[in-house]
Amino acid sequence: MRLTVEHHTHYRYDTPVRYVVQSLKMTPAQFDGQKILSWSIKAKGCVISSEFTDGNGDIISTLTAVGPVDDVEIVVTGEVETTDMAGVLRGHKERAFPEVFLRSTPMTKSSAAIRKLAEKAAKKTKDGNLLERAHALADAVSDAIVFAPGTTDVHTTAADALADGKGVCQDHTHVLLSAARHLGIPARYVSGYLFADLHGKPHEASHAWAELYLPELGWVGFDAANRCCPTDFYIRLGSGLDGQVATPIRGVHTGGANENLDVSVVVAQSQQ
Repeated sequence: MRLTVEHHTHYRYDTPVRYVVQSLKMTPAQFDGQKILSWSIKAKGCVISSEFTDGNGDIISTLTAVGPVDDVEIVVTGEVETTDMAGVLRGHKERAFPEVFLRSTPMTKSSAAIRKLAEKAAKKTKDGNLLERAHALADAVSDAIVFAPGTTDVHTTAADALADGKGVCQDHTHVLLSAARHLGIPARYVSGYLFADLHGKPHEASHAWAELYLPELGWVGFDAANRCCPTDFYIRLGSGLDGQVATPIRGVHTGGANENLDVSVVVAQSQQ
């Protein structure tokens, strides 16, 4: 499938700031299920440079702007050819050991409820069948958290999301990471784009899912929010220990001003 992306991220500052620096994880890497046909990141009045590939195989660039700066608008456009690999990540070049992703973070710290969910799901699977266990974990998270936009925010932890029983893709992913790590399965957060959900409804925001490391297959994606593994409807951007690390944009500004953020994402199928 060929997918086009148009992603606008617009920061507006209450008063002009002196300096802005941001780390952008907004360029997809190529692997067996994903071929980049064209890609562009632009921001008027800013310098985007220092592109490099980190140990996770993710492409990172740096944005800087010297003030006075009233606003920063980052515009990402591109076209990607995707192939359904049944969720298996093949041909992705990375150097980090999977065991790195056994580490917990404040966002993915387990609770008694998460540990109970993980252990209950594990009991339904055969010992040694990690693929079956990973699917059972993803299903358990899907059952435990109702998709409810606007009920959580970027600071909601896995424990809080499970306790509330509702959230968005970020929350499903954080709970799945926490549960998998509790069972000794390396797991990481993935950010990207989704063309449409299982019901064919267009997705109008960035998306998130988990990848679990299974020795017999390598990294395998699980989208607990949509009860599926990633297909050719998905574009993979980057990964990390949690959503705060894997987020497409991380940065700071100097000048003490408050900022307002507007984001729009359009993913469409292009003509073959």
